[in-house]
Amino acid sequence: MFALDDRTGNVVTTVAVFSVAAIILYMARGVLFILVLSLFFAYLVEPAVTLLQRHSRLARGRRSWAIAQVYLVAALIAGCFAYALGPHLAAQTKSLKAELPIILQGLSSGKAAATLGEKRGLSATQEQWIQDWLARHHDLIAHGFERGATSLSYAASSAVWIFAIPILAVFLLGDGRQMADAVIQSVGPEGERTLAARILGRVDVMLAKYIRAQLALAALSFVFYSISLFLLGFPYAMALGALGGALEFLPALGWIAATVVILTIGFLTHAHWISMAGLIVLWRFVQNYVNSPRIMGGNLDLQPLTVVFALMVGGQVGGIAGLYISVPAVAVLKIVWLEYFSARNPPAARPLMQVKA
Repeated sequence: MFALDDRTGNVVTTVAVFSVAAIILYMARGVLFILVLSLFFAYLVEPAVTLLQRHSRLARGRRSWAIAQVYLVAALIAGCFAYALGPHLAAQTKSLKAELPIILQGLSSGKAAATLGEKRGLSATQEQWIQDWLARHHDLIAHGFERGATSLSYAASSAVWIFAIPILAVFLLGDGRQMADAVIQSVGPEGERTLAARILGRVDVMLAKYIRAQLALAALSFVFYSISLFLLGFPYAMALGALGGALEFLPALGWIAATVVILTIGFLTHAHWISMAGLIVLWRFVQNYVNSPRIMGGNLDLQPLTVVFALMVGGQVGGIAGLYISVPAVAVLKIVWLEYFSARNPPAARPLMQVKA
């Protein structure tokens, strides 16, 4: 009769446990995404909470009071921005959504090419070439717009979960240190606890710097796109600026997607899309070689190919949520792997040089 020995049984049990855990995490990926966003939000406000806890008379030594003060100030600032910019952004987004079917109809009928020829003074041959090109790529363009509309609809339907993010972040801010200590103490031997503490420390520093730097880069992109599109007479300048800022969170591919959407809408609405293309090239040079090195630095220490591959896999597995968390997840896995490998394989001691007599 076939029977498993202890070692084989342990391996099979471990594989089964990890497989079940992976299935559960995949089925609950929506909730997991909200939890990850809450963790990112906690990292974002952690410096302000620590500062108030140390220097505020009301919150000195009391972390809960510091968290309450930070949330109150953040709510006031968010309310001011929502009052000033919210109605304009909502109106432009609604107008853009209503305009998409008309734009797609113009692509299929060839009206867009004729209108562009009238605006730019193109010849009949050039108009016919544009019309033929739009007809050949109509399905691809329509599919891209449909995917974008589906993503926006998904984001709008999930907007109610945004209110859960700061609420969950309160618990992470208040009990995060205790939770980390509990994880470290749950590890068995003393050496393993030291390794776990070192890994959690590196991950904590990396995620904190990454989230704050990424938010700063996204804010800069939002300002650039909104002002440039407004000055060049683009329609829906603020909505497209918000799209460009949000896609900045996707390394390598986000700005490309934003550029395609902005220039396509500029082309179809007869705006100064060529000038905007030149400004985007200039902005990417500034963002990649000036802003990112100063703000982001080497927080992730990942190769560009690794980033692109992580985005592809994350988008295929988890959709929008997978795109946003794939790169930080790979960076965390790299830290765990390097720390664990270095602990298991310490560098060999160099032999002492022998002095000849």
